[in-house]
Amino acid sequence: MNSIAVLGCGNIGTSILEGLLKSKESDQLQFFASRKNLDQLDPLREKGVHISTNNKEIAEKANYLIIAVKPYKVAEILNEIRDVINENHVVISVASEVSLAEIEEHLPKGTSIFRAMPNTASAIQESISCISAKHASKDQVQMVEYLFSGIGRTIVIDEELMGAATILGACGIAYAMRFIRAMIQGGIQLGFDAKTASKITTQTVKGAADLIIQNNSHPEMEIDKVTTPKGCTITGLNEMEHQGFSSALIQGIVKSFDKIDKTN
Repeated sequence: MNSIAVLGCGNIGTSILEGLLKSKESDQLQFFASRKNLDQLDPLREKGVHISTNNKEIAEKANYLIIAVKPYKVAEILNEIRDVINENHVVISVASEVSLAEIEEHLPKGTSIFRAMPNTASAIQESISCISAKHASKDQVQMVEYLFSGIGRTIVIDEELMGAATILGACGIAYAMRFIRAMIQGGIQLGFDAKTASKITTQTVKGAADLIIQNNSHPEMEIDKVTTPKGCTITGLNEMEHQGFSSALIQGIVKSFDKIDKTN
């Protein structure tokens, strides 16, 4: 039986465990979690998760270890558990900006290691999690994909793209929220109250994303379906482009990437 432990179980770690506990295969897995303040893990304890303040003790009991602490704490946790890591362990870091090479420095040679970058939509099992690996078997990759599918969708990428994945997938939540906020403000200006404008906007954005996902289509294909000659949709789209809408968004994404790239 596979066992999963989240070391430093905060928001992301809790979301992962909550997602897995809802899965059909949960009865085939054992769950562990560690945190200094155990009171915050009581809801998980009540669902059958074994909790502890001792990272080393937890690492000895589980074979898939998810390191869910802040980037500056990763090395400390890895050094703490290093002595109990063996060939049966898989170590997964969800800390941004900590490379596989840096993780490898603090573990026995040849340890199977992963980086995973989920986003805050993991709380509702709607995250996109980008994953990269080193010294991992095909079965281990599939298992890690399965673990993160508990909080949404997963995609395996080259580690060199992990910075870009952080911007597009994690920071992208904020970009989308800013777009939604602007849509709501526009709706209010047109006469809706804030609550109604929010309801219309959020369902419209959700529907747009689902159209692309379910139809496996390109955004322009869906745009063409709602733009008629001399119509209000194309008039609005053209005005947005004249004002630099797409350009501003692309520049913002690139600037964010430049920031994370310089940090590394």
